[in-house]
Amino acid sequence: MPGTDPLLLDEISLLLVWTAVAIYVLAFIAYAIDLARRSDLALKAKDEVVARELVTAGGGGVITTGGGSSASTPSAKPRYLWARLGTVLTALGFVFHLVATVLRGVAAERVPWSNMYEFALTGLLLIIAVYLAVLTKFDLRFLGALMTGLAVLLLGGATLAFHVEVVPLADPLKSVWLVVHVFVASLATALFALAFGLSVVQLIQTRRERKLAEAPVDAAPSRSFLRTVPNADALESLAYRFAIVGFIFWTFTLIAGSIWANDAWGRFWGFDTKEVWTFVIWVLYAGYIHARATRGWRGTRSAWLSIIGFTAVLFNFTIVNVFFKGLHAYSGLTT
Repeated sequence: MPGTDPLLLDEISLLLVWTAVAIYVLAFIAYAIDLARRSDLALKAKDEVVARELVTAGGGGVITTGGGSSASTPSAKPRYLWARLGTVLTALGFVFHLVATVLRGVAAERVPWSNMYEFALTGLLLIIAVYLAVLTKFDLRFLGALMTGLAVLLLGGATLAFHVEVVPLADPLKSVWLVVHVFVASLATALFALAFGLSVVQLIQTRRERKLAEAPVDAAPSRSFLRTVPNADALESLAYRFAIVGFIFWTFTLIAGSIWANDAWGRFWGFDTKEVWTFVIWVLYAGYIHARATRGWRGTRSAWLSIIGFTAVLFNFTIVNVFFKGLHAYSGLTT
């Protein structure tokens, strides 16, 4: 943007980042309230259905389907207003987050992913974007508290710890592969984050289902929010689907990184720390997908593999980037 001070744009971008963090905090609170109220809303909706059926039966009325068979009144679907509010706030935070990211790129006159702060800015933007996009097909608002909590912790932490002034690109980064490689890696990370969230809920749901199976028949109904989310098998299946798509993108990341390394340093593979950890993550998710495809590795073991895989992704982004030296030392942090 000709005639615009890059420092001023970066300051505005930083202000918008903190605004996005504040809105994500509000979204987290709304989602947390939703989780606390979900069980009561579900039980209330069930009671309303029972009361309606009793009234219908007492009045002699019967609701029939087109085929002539009798059916009960339609189920009263609970309205999760706090979840809706959380989603609206998340979308609003995403808008501020997006504008902040764009302004950082305008200030730098390049794509905004050349150091740790910018990696975090873009990566978390894609995590929220993928979450909101998936909501159009699947009702995963029960993951809202986890997704927004992740955004608050990582985006806020990265801004405090990793923010640096806008600087020119290092010579090896001056390539079209910077756009392709980093964007696809960030998109894969977003999908792995969703799979991670689903796997965490799957573990909790599995424990609940096990307790319910062991409970007496006349035991009081559970008041956990887990009553309103899919069963453990459905959660596992959905996590697996997200992980497969993420794995495809991560495979492309590995291949694109090798091609870029050959252009920049004259070799496809050099056992650099970052390269090794990218491959380790690929192996972990390949193992998870392969193990999940066999019956013996379904259930909790499958969920733990998904969680370990995403933990390795976070380790690669934080610990490896900050404390391990190598050709990929583009954190932007002074030592």
